Amino acid sequence: MRVTGLGHASALIETEFGSVLTDPWVNPAYFGSWFPFPDNSQLDWDTIGQADFLFVSHLHRDHFDPEHLKRHISKKATVLLPNYPTSELEDRLREIGFTSFVKTTNNEVVDVDGLQVMITSLTSPTDGPIGDSALWLSDGKTVLFNQNDARPSDLTAYQRLGHVDVHMLQFSGAIWFPMVYDLPKRAKQALGATKRERQFDRSLRYIDDLGAGYVFPTAGPPCFLDDELWGFNDIFGDESNIFPDQKVYLDWLAEHGRDNGRLLLPGTVAEVTRPGCPVTHPIDDAEVEKLFADKTPYLVDMRNRRQPEVEKAKATWAHPEMDVLAEITEWFTPLLRQADQMAAGINGGIRFTATDDERGDVDFLLNFVTREVRPYDGEKIRYRFQTKRAYLEQLIFEHEIDWVNSLFLSCRFTATRIGPYNEYVYTFFKCLSEERLNYAEGWFAEAANDDETITMDGWAFQRRCPHLKADLTRFGQVEGDVLTCQMHGWKWRLTDGKCVSSVGRPLRTEGKVS
Repeated sequence: MRVTGLGHASALIETEFGSVLTDPWVNPAYFGSWFPFPDNSQLDWDTIGQADFLFVSHLHRDHFDPEHLKRHISKKATVLLPNYPTSELEDRLREIGFTSFVKTTNNEVVDVDGLQVMITSLTSPTDGPIGDSALWLSDGKTVLFNQNDARPSDLTAYQRLGHVDVHMLQFSGAIWFPMVYDLPKRAKQALGATKRERQFDRSLRYIDDLGAGYVFPTAGPPCFLDDELWGFNDIFGDESNIFPDQKVYLDWLAEHGRDNGRLLLPGTVAEVTRPGCPVTHPIDDAEVEKLFADKTPYLVDMRNRRQPEVEKAKATWAHPEMDVLAEITEWFTPLLRQADQMAAGINGGIRFTATDDERGDVDFLLNFVTREVRPYDGEKIRYRFQTKRAYLEQLIFEHEIDWVNSLFLSCRFTATRIGPYNEYVYTFFKCLSEERLNYAEGWFAEAANDDETITMDGWAFQRRCPHLKADLTRFGQVEGDVLTCQMHGWKWRLTDGKCVSSVGRPLRTEGKVS
């Protein structure tokens, strides 16, 4: 088995039973905000695109690049398809021209022309856009697990299949928090440092659980070439930046006693089956060191080459002919009326402001109590989003049903909230279709029930995390009377089960036991 890095979460995995191409992403994503780092646009994608199999883990645009798939990836490739509750991923791939699909069953091994394949499909409303997935492959001699940015609650399904040789996983941030929040600089830095530490710690937990021979950091970081986003690049020596690069992470792993990490640049070839898993980079070692030691000149050069792609797209985003409030009212009102679980979780209003110095602002309220859209009238609200009017008009023009996987991940907005994070707010904005909304509503209703009780440090409480059902016997940590789920850092007060890190999602607790 040989693995060639292709940038971000993309790799070409070559086996004696065929080659597998994963998550090829090249074009700028999320309103032109994200680019792969290092740049992968100059690879020979027409040759790479002749792979036998294609695996697209989920619909986030740094994993699913429809333009690139259409232009460079052979439609003869057989798609290894995760088992998702909706057909959106399959439908999108069929629209592009793919016709051959292996429809897998969650956590079950299937033989595909001699290649053993298993896909774990995560299906909560907060996993990607209604789904995320991880890929396990075996050619009978070598085993690879491509976790990318999926977060399984445990790795038992893989451990029972035997030793894993290569573990590919996310280490860098893939969100807008805390950068876009209207907070003092010092508070942002503290929150960013905590998040960076937590994402490293979470990755190490997965690494130790799986115990693979070699670790390939993938699925990050993005880089930001637009002037208004330039400060998000990890080039300022800021340890609160949530987008550290591969070298920073590999150094951190080494400091924690893990010397089995391997660097994959776009074009790097890793000989997995050879002793020591040697890697050959497309540039010499001195250039590799220079790339990571001083990224600014590299990013400036990359901006000069690739930012024109974004400027061309920007010119198409404004739609001055559009009656924004009328469009939003017609679109959102039926969804608000069906969103019982989310309305109860939000229990108030969300203010959305779209600004334009020349054409004026659009300022409206999504009221989850009265289930209506109306102009904002000065009332006190807990949640507010602000962006440019052109971005909102483009969302409406495209009828983008997932604003998380477009506007929010672009970081081209600011957010304000009173109180803790509320996952129902962001879940609503990724479920702007009747199909997605009904699925999420049903999932939340079903997830509220959990009857199994465990005991930890003298406290009795439900086994499954109320957030994303992680097994608290493995991910739970009790300090005093507070339980923390290490999967995402959520906390509960064990005296009464109240969630102290977010709105809603109480923990069923039976208090202290003798």
